[in-house]
Amino acid sequence: MAKGIWVFAEQLGGQVKKVSFELLSEGRKAADQLGEELCAVLVGKDVAGLAESLGEYGADKVYVADNDALENYTTDGYTNVVADLIKQYEPSAFLLGCTVTGRDLAAQVAQRLQTGLMTDCIGMEIADGQLVFSRPLYAGKIFVNAACSEARPAMATIRPNTFAAVANPKAAEVVKVDANAGDIRQVIKDIVRQVSERPELTEADIIVSGGRGMKGPENFKILEELADVLGAAVGASRAAVDAGWVPQSIQVGQTGKTVSPVLYVACGISGAIQHLAGMSSAKCIVAINKDEEANIFKVADYGIVGDLFEVVPILKEELKKVLA
Repeated sequence: MAKGIWVFAEQLGGQVKKVSFELLSEGRKAADQLGEELCAVLVGKDVAGLAESLGEYGADKVYVADNDALENYTTDGYTNVVADLIKQYEPSAFLLGCTVTGRDLAAQVAQRLQTGLMTDCIGMEIADGQLVFSRPLYAGKIFVNAACSEARPAMATIRPNTFAAVANPKAAEVVKVDANAGDIRQVIKDIVRQVSERPELTEADIIVSGGRGMKGPENFKILEELADVLGAAVGASRAAVDAGWVPQSIQVGQTGKTVSPVLYVACGISGAIQHLAGMSSAKCIVAINKDEEANIFKVADYGIVGDLFEVVPILKEELKKVLA
């Protein structure tokens, strides 16, 4: 009988991603209610030292798959290892962060195991003895609850910042497993990392984002100044990216990154459905736009109708006073 809630402990460059701690924290609650173990799956090269940090967030057990071939993420290598582990230990649920890696791995593992997968989830609860996940549809216009009632494990990718990462220290048992990466078709020739002192967009608590209303690349400087005050990441709508003002790596939306920050400040963004699909689950949305009919105001918690080039500098100065 399948039993145990598993969390994929995504790591990059020897650092466990925050979303993994968030999933362990919420997974701990679910495991306690169901009377099951909470386990983490850690895959990579020389990653065993990270296992203790997963116990800090409630993991009872950490499966460590360590192999030179797993130093960098590849779809084949990670799928082979994770799918084999799940076949061997048969957990009832497997949770992953809704990140670039999480989404790719989840789809491949679910296909390999022929099980159900709920993607892009923003909530999780237990009903009738099973995990039920909630996710938005149609750019957040409606929300559905879904469960995988028969196939196991029930798999889900969950947006970063959906749950709080709460320390719950346990002396996690570390289980080193035979990591057979199998045949890997992908060849990684080079990895180019973007160096930035700002938070990673998908894990940022605060995001200041700009759209077509910024009128040009040079004007994003005022958003960066506001972001500096708030300790925020900087994002952009597809319109700003398509105009060539900012790189695609900071695009928020259906064809960019899905974010779920505590605070999202949308400046000069009209609120196209493509953009709303990527940010509407933010806990608080502040919109600044001189068009009072802009669609963004329909999802905003606070709206400022005005010229962003006047509003943002004032906002920055006032926040500096408050946060000083």
